[in-house]
Order: sequence, then structure tokens, then C-alpha cells
Amino acid sequence: MKFSANTLCPCGSKIKYKKCCAKYHKGALAPNALLLMKSRYCAYALGNADYIIKTTHPNNNDYTEERKSWEASILEFSKHTDFLGLKIIEFIDGKTEAYVTFSASLSSGELKEKSRFLKEHGRWLYVDGEFDR
Repeated sequence: MKFSANTLCPCGSKIKYKKCCAKYHKGALAPNALLLMKSRYCAYALGNADYIIKTTHPNNNDYTEERKSWEASILEFSKHTDFLGLKIIEFIDGKTEAYVTFSASLSSGELKEKSRFLKEHGRWLYVDGEFDR
């Protein structure tokens, strides 16, 4: 997907992508689970499957060594979904485990989730989430 670095970041920060999530997509480590979650939402919006894969914990149900099919699945979802907005409901920070509850407005409807993140070897990773209907 073509996306200008000067466009407002899809994560909802109201700042330009190049000053926001781009640094994480280029390799900087998110300092907390909240910023990782927002940068993952942005990565889905931009079709950045590589970032989603790199920031997913091996214990996640979607995690697979079959990277090509996993990447194709992410890209298919991103291609056919409009990411219309992100609202953070709650952030519970911890040293090695954290939770972010959010509501994402998608073209397919609203997605509410309480996501769980673990910090391993200095990196936050998305483990799993509970959907709130």
C-alpha cells in the first residue's frame, strides 16, 4: 500500500506517521505495550505483515513457522479491511506483562479486545486477546 510518511498516523496519535509508528516499523523497540499495540494497528492498516509477524509471541495461536501463508493471510485481511479508527479504553502497564483494551473501528464492524503482551529479552510481543462483543 502506498502511504506518505507525512500523512497522519493511522494509530490515532494525530501526528505524522514518520514521527510516530514509522520508527517502530523500521526497527526501534516499542518502550511499552501500549505503543506496540498502536504500532501493530498501524501495521495492519498499512499492510506491513512483516512487523505483525515480528511482534507476535510464539505462544500466539496464529503464530506459525509457515511464514509465507501467515504473511499472505495478514496481507489479505489488510487489503480487504478499512481501518477507520482506534480508541484506547484501558492500559494496564507492568514490567513483563501488560494489557491494552481497545476498540478498533473497521469496515467489517467494531472490534473490541483486551490484548495481553509479554516483554521478553527487552521486546514487547503480542500474546493473545479476549474479544469483547
